[in-house]
Amino acid sequence: MVHPSVPWLRWSIYFAGLLVMSFGIVLTMKADVGCAPWDVLHIGLERTFGLTVGTWSIIVGMVVLAASALLVKRRPQLGAFLNMITVGVLIDVWMMIPPLKTPPQLLEQYAMLLVGIVVSGYGMGLYISADVGAGPRDSLMLALTELTGWNVAYIRVMMEALVLLVGWLLGGPVSFGTFLFCVTIGSVAGLALPQCRKMADRLLGAANVRAQGLSR
Repeated sequence: MVHPSVPWLRWSIYFAGLLVMSFGIVLTMKADVGCAPWDVLHIGLERTFGLTVGTWSIIVGMVVLAASALLVKRRPQLGAFLNMITVGVLIDVWMMIPPLKTPPQLLEQYAMLLVGIVVSGYGMGLYISADVGAGPRDSLMLALTELTGWNVAYIRVMMEALVLLVGWLLGGPVSFGTFLFCVTIGSVAGLALPQCRKMADRLLGAANVRAQGLSR
C-alpha cells in the first residue's frame, strides 16, 4: 500500500525536474549560438505575433498536448497541464535573471549550449520519472514511440527537425548550435530517462517503506 506522503515526494520530483529543464532551456537560448528547435518556433511566433517566449511555449504546448491525447486516445494527466503553465512561466522568469548572460567568447557560448542540453535532458528525465504526466512535447514523443515502436532518440530527433523547419520559416534564429541540439538531445534524453527512473523508484520506494514503518 502506498503511504499518503509518497505522492508529495512524487510531485516534488516532478517540479524539481521542471525547474531543472526550464533552466537548461534558458541556458541554450542565452548561449546565443542557435536556439533549441522548440525555442526557434517560440521565438519565431514571438517575432511574428508578439507575446513572450514563455507564453508561446504554453500556447504551443496546449496544441501539442491535444494532438498526443488524440493519438493515444487517453486523457492527459494533470502533470501535463501543470507542465505547460510551469515551464512557460519559469522560462520567462529565468530569462529575466541578470547573471544569466551570453558569454563573450565563442568557445564559452558553445560550452554553455552543451551544458544547457545536458541539463535539459536530465530535467526532462527527472520529471518524466515522477509518473504524474509527461509535458506536451514529451507526451507527443512518448505517444509516437508507443504507436511506432521506434527508439525514443529517433522520435525526438524527427520532432526537433520538423519544429525547426516551421520555426525557421516564421523567422526564428537558426545557427550551428541549433543543429547540434537536434542531434544530441535525443541521445541525452535516452540516457537520462532510465537513470532518473531508477533514482526516482529508489527514492519513492524508500519513502514508502519508511513512512509505513513509522505509522505502525
